[in-house]
Amino acid sequence: MHNYLLPNQYIDYDHPRVAEKAAALADGLSSELDLVKICFEFVRDDIKHSWDYRMNPVTCKASDVLIHGTGYCYAKSHLLAALLRANAIPAGLCYQRLTVAADGSPYCLHGLNAVYLKQHDWYRIDARGNKPGVAAEFCPPTEKLAFPIVDDLERDFPEIWPEPLPLVVKALTQNATVEQVFDNLPDIEVIQINRAFNANAAKP
Repeated sequence: MHNYLLPNQYIDYDHPRVAEKAAALADGLSSELDLVKICFEFVRDDIKHSWDYRMNPVTCKASDVLIHGTGYCYAKSHLLAALLRANAIPAGLCYQRLTVAADGSPYCLHGLNAVYLKQHDWYRIDARGNKPGVAAEFCPPTEKLAFPIVDDLERDFPEIWPEPLPLVVKALTQNATVEQVFDNLPDIEVIQINRAFNANAAKP
């Protein structure tokens, strides 16, 4: 659990602005669930999703997301992890592989969080920002994420990462505008299972 409590280059809760905001969100709260909920809703509702609002600059570090008030899903997950870790709540990063359009190619990674709750173990939350058709909530033990898996090549990756994936950092730090990020969204190729072949192979 130690790695999910540490600051790092992109989850920089040791930055004064992040530390101050984390303390302000926690002020007057005694319940762990209430604190996670208020941090989640702050990032979900008050930090604008860069592509939804076509809002520059491109941010990656939690402190930059907070200062500029905007970030792609990945960057917003960095800020949420930072706010939670600053309040001694273990938090990590998770990824899905989703279709960019309604279905089919192209695909991209989507960033979200997992938080360790004493009452519920690891629990995923998605603060990318709600909009028509997207309604993520904090309602443990039930997960209510932004996007369901609906395509054979989409994936819910099970890993909980203490630091962002390098290809995510690359997309956010080597593209100067939100439009350039959108044109170069990170992706991990997956192998499609031939279900008919596997079913036949399993027969005696």
